[in-house]
This record gives sequence, C-alpha cells and structure tokens, in this order.
Amino acid sequence: MDTLKQLKDELTHEYQTTKKFFSQFPEAKNDYAPHEKSMKMMPLSRHIAEVFGWPEVILNTSDLDFAAGDNKPEPIEDKAALEAKLDAEYQKGIAALDKAAESDLEPNWSISMNGQKLAEWSKYGAIRHGLNQITHHRAQLGTYYRQLEIPLPGSYGPSADDQRF
Repeated sequence: MDTLKQLKDELTHEYQTTKKFFSQFPEAKNDYAPHEKSMKMMPLSRHIAEVFGWPEVILNTSDLDFAAGDNKPEPIEDKAALEAKLDAEYQKGIAALDKAAESDLEPNWSISMNGQKLAEWSKYGAIRHGLNQITHHRAQLGTYYRQLEIPLPGSYGPSADDQRF
C-alpha cells in the first residue's frame, strides 16, 4: 500500500473542496460568529488553511509545544489573503509528503503545553488527525455560511445549494 500517495490524494481533494468554500467567503464578515463561544469566521478559516501545512511541521519535527510559541498564526484580513494562505500551506504540505519516505510516517509526534504532552500519534496518525481537522472545521464554516445565507458548495457530493456531483 502506498500510504504517502493516499495522503497526498486526500490532501489534494480536501484542498480543492476548501478552495470552493473559500471562494464563497463573504467580505466584511471576518468577525462573524454564530455564538459567543464560537470562533470568529476569519480566524476559523485561517486555521483551516494552516492545517494544510501541518504535514511539513509533523514530518520535520518530533513535537509542537504551544507554550513555546512555535505556532503563531498570522493575521489575515481579506478573502484574497485567505486564498493565498491556503495555496501556500497546501504547497508546503504536498512538498513535504513528496519528499517523505514511508518510514518517515512511523515515528511518534506529539503536541504539548509547557512540556506536558496533550496528545501523541505516529506521524501518519498526526497527519490523518490534521485531515480530520480540515473536515471538522470546514463543516463548522459551513454552518456559518448557512446562517448567513451563503450557498454551500458540495464537499463529498452535492449540497442543497450545489447539485453537481
């Protein structure tokens, strides 16, 4: 089984779907959130874009400590910058997977806070977790769009707004 090819194919599919979602991103709604406990729309969307670059981080490090400041999101102000961020992160993720060997997926990788391990996976598992994060957060973004009457593109088939398959 060619695990790296499968990861690249899935990352590419998620990228194409996310591009459709980001093409619908509304101007002047960066700070929209459906609830006070919800993340605002632009930070949520920026996070989705950033996850596409996670394979590079995961394959080139053994851990990520949030307290160490290893993960500092850059501000994004508009749709064009969001789309550019998605493109750049996707390119980083795909390039890292292109350079990797199957054996690079085996070592463990973890996230921590102040040295306290929060979660640990194989590097393959961490990349899979990232792909799941993309799906999860894009679905969240879809609920924001629905509440704002923004048509939803299909993800894995048609949506109520996009009947193409």
